[in-house]
Amino acid sequence: MPKNITYRDILKNEDINLYIEKGNENLGVLGYTEHSRAHAAKVADMAGTILAELGYEEHLVELAKIAGYMHDLGNSINRHDHAHSGALMAFQLLNQMEMCPKDIAVIIAAIGNHDEKTGTAIDVVSAALILADKTDVRRNRVRNRVKSTFDKHDRVNYAVLSSKLKIDTEKKVIHFTIELDETMCSVLDYFEIFLERMLMCRRAAEMLGMKFKMTANGSKVC
Repeated sequence: MPKNITYRDILKNEDINLYIEKGNENLGVLGYTEHSRAHAAKVADMAGTILAELGYEEHLVELAKIAGYMHDLGNSINRHDHAHSGALMAFQLLNQMEMCPKDIAVIIAAIGNHDEKTGTAIDVVSAALILADKTDVRRNRVRNRVKSTFDKHDRVNYAVLSSKLKIDTEKKVIHFTIELDETMCSVLDYFEIFLERMLMCRRAAEMLGMKFKMTANGSKVC
């Protein structure tokens, strides 16, 4: 008999937390931004919030939070193709926890489709995960503290002074607002790095029956 596995159960799972932190450690060696449990929890909370504010049932909200927390497990193996390896890891872990196979299928599909190189939104849970993950851009995720050695990804992430994702149910708009320090990074620089991700967000919003709009430094960009 399958068990009702909750987001709280996932948060307490030592194996899942170990793999998240190992992935974060691996990416730190390679010079990538922070992908710790803090990022996992932020993505989980936002994915759940998106579906909750749009009126989806609590069970889907819970699945989105679980997918959000587990989405970067694959970094414990390799950054390359981490969405697919992470989905397989999530299947094994959730199956061991005796989660309902139908729920596992939704979660691993969301994880397997969250990377812009190979994935896209295929249902509301994956759409919420994509929007939550791709809009978690902030300066405190940059681990390199020597500005003179920043690569372009460090520079763009560090330039983000603030970012906010707002759900407007009346206008059917998901609005991403970002403020950049333009002495470090222009809006054009931002899109050079994140264009694929923003296009992915637009498709994810459409999956939810919404439009995706973005404002950078007070100017509408999409």
